[in-house]
Amino acid sequence: MKILIRATNWVGDAVMCIPALRMIRDLRPKAEIAILARPWVADLYRGQGYADRIVVYDNRGKHRGFWGRERLAAELRREKFDAALLFQNAFEAAWLAWRARVPERIGYARDGRSWFLTRSIPIPAKGEAPGHEAYYYLELLRRAGWIERLPRIEEISIAVPEEDRQRARERLAAGGVRKESLRVAFAPGAAYGSAKCWEPERYAALADQLIAAFDADVIFFGAPQEREMAARIAHAMRRRAFNLVGATNIGELPALLSSCRLFIGNDSGAMHVAGAVGVPVIGIFGPTDPEGTRPMTPQFTLIREPVECSPCFLRKCPIDHRCMTRISVERVFEAARISLASGTRVKNSRLWSEGFA
Repeated sequence: MKILIRATNWVGDAVMCIPALRMIRDLRPKAEIAILARPWVADLYRGQGYADRIVVYDNRGKHRGFWGRERLAAELRREKFDAALLFQNAFEAAWLAWRARVPERIGYARDGRSWFLTRSIPIPAKGEAPGHEAYYYLELLRRAGWIERLPRIEEISIAVPEEDRQRARERLAAGGVRKESLRVAFAPGAAYGSAKCWEPERYAALADQLIAAFDADVIFFGAPQEREMAARIAHAMRRRAFNLVGATNIGELPALLSSCRLFIGNDSGAMHVAGAVGVPVIGIFGPTDPEGTRPMTPQFTLIREPVECSPCFLRKCPIDHRCMTRISVERVFEAARISLASGTRVKNSRLWSEGFA
């Protein structure tokens, strides 16, 4: 049996898909499984064991535009897949599977794409499945009849090979990060929009405090479009931080983050990667709902101000951004101090891992 899985396009969603990907591998150990993914997600899945290969959807190169998508459909058609599981919700995902002539096409009935699916699965209503998004992908398998009940998710993990760890150590050392330093990763941006972002000046003050209190090396991570924000933080600091924003690809990120003692950031893809490689995470949440998109790790500390308009899920705040501006530097520093001073991994009082029949 040949199975094509269409991965999600966002890094955080790609991490939250991992339990479903592992389940498919367990269910079909002898199947040939290929994951179709955009370039910035593909490397996250390489070498993880739940797919035999990764097919890169080069949407900015040879698969760009209508004729590029037709070229990709033709490539997939020659593969003669038996089934396609569409974790991406877009219309295009179903259209590609249809154009590739995959006989069984399974996905949620949304974005007007049911016509192209052979198994058009109703979207779970509130309360029909656990609230965390990781269960959303597993529920697709359950409703398609691939599994009988949802498993209990304790945590999501990404394996980091030792050779990748060594390359990460060399990369950090070449950039001036001390070999035996206490390293704190910051991810101050968020691809979703500015409403998710804590203020840059507060990240700057927090970084200065961590360096002064713990002789820490603070390292900024993020996408190329977040370079301006990282520069703004660095400019506001009195001390030196190490800026890798826009200088790393997703394939390098797990190993680089795994070399850190603590991660502090907004609700972002980097937050999920950090949790999955075993780094304690302090997540600063504002317009989004931690019940649905927290990192699946017991080593998670939630920082959130319960204002009346949150979660709003807006990309840009139309009022005063109170969900973020009311979170003080002192509050985040205290959470970091507890983690770093204890020398142990912080565990949230709520593990947030639920079973669901």
